[in-house]
Amino acid sequence: MVLVQNVSKLYRQYPRPADRIRELIPFQSRALYHEFWALRDVSLQVEKGQTLGIVGPNGCGKSTLLQIVCGILQPTTGRVVTAGRIAALLELGAGFNPEFTGRENVFLNGEIMGLSRGAIERALPSIAAFADIGEFFDRPVKEYSSGMYVRLAFATAIHVEPDILVVDEALAVGDAVFANRCVRKFQELRERKITVLFVSHDLALVKQLSDRALLLVEGQIRTHGEPSDVINQYVGLVLERQRADREPAEQAGLRAGFRHGDRTSEIVDVQLVDINGFPINTVTSGETVRVRVRSVFHETKADLMVGILIRNRIGMEVYGTNTRVEQIELGRFDAGDQLDLEFQFECWLAPQAYTLTVATQKTDGSSHDWLDDVLAFDVLDARALAGVANLRARVTWEKKTHERALP
Repeated sequence: MVLVQNVSKLYRQYPRPADRIRELIPFQSRALYHEFWALRDVSLQVEKGQTLGIVGPNGCGKSTLLQIVCGILQPTTGRVVTAGRIAALLELGAGFNPEFTGRENVFLNGEIMGLSRGAIERALPSIAAFADIGEFFDRPVKEYSSGMYVRLAFATAIHVEPDILVVDEALAVGDAVFANRCVRKFQELRERKITVLFVSHDLALVKQLSDRALLLVEGQIRTHGEPSDVINQYVGLVLERQRADREPAEQAGLRAGFRHGDRTSEIVDVQLVDINGFPINTVTSGETVRVRVRSVFHETKADLMVGILIRNRIGMEVYGTNTRVEQIELGRFDAGDQLDLEFQFECWLAPQAYTLTVATQKTDGSSHDWLDDVLAFDVLDARALAGVANLRARVTWEKKTHERALP
């Protein structure tokens, strides 16, 4: 169990190192530092066996919160109560002696966690197998790559029999095979009722692994609850900030999350329509759809391509193409010309929400006009499919009856 009550963390930021000494002078008339609150009045409770995913923009206080939970940092105000042994995987490089071998560091960390040498020796084969770093297990850690380090650190943390596991973005540097192995291990820890707190920018992973999620913004809890709801609010926050930072695209009623390009050609209309040409915002998986893009030219252009890109709700790119990929030569356009172009395809996507991005570009990839997430649509299917693609699997099977020999 983890209980965080009204935790705040204040840092004093000094413009110059010498100001720290000047502050000690008696009768100093003014403060020489600026106050920065990394966390403000954060309260949460994670029950035994729950997995809490923490998301938020960079600098919002996620790592600070985990360090306070682990006891590495002390809060300025508030308190943290934990029950049981905590294993932490925080900053890369923390906790291991670079001069020691991997094997020696496993013993060092296990003893710090309060395990007997016999218990560590019994866990050692499992740690070595999970880390899967071969002969480097007996080489100094300073010779490790970042991926090898995380393999060993994660393997050690999960095999010291923790009651609480705290992980800060550690899986981001692992390869796909190791990441999948870790995901399975997280699921095993959940079954064993191990409490897990982890920070990740992989929103799909947070949805997959978490029982609850929490969104931190500027050191405060913006929202917490069901992972899908929290992530949707986070994605919405990101899009809002993009619109605030840049002028929104509103030409001819178009609205995009982000628009850029030199505007030598300009997209003035985008439509998603069905096979009969009627605008739609829901699509049945497998339905034939058309994306219509209308552009006008402000300068003469001959080196041109038009492209589309489909993303799912967490921003993963699931399909994209353009006229160059499709081997379509568009030719020359003069100032004042208009281009009406249509992409048609069968939408074999799995049921969930998607966005459509469109662009006119030069063939070198630089943009005339790029509109991110200009349209949103939902794909529906009577069947519950996992992932983002409907690969239309065909199943064949055969039953073979065992024939018993006659007596």
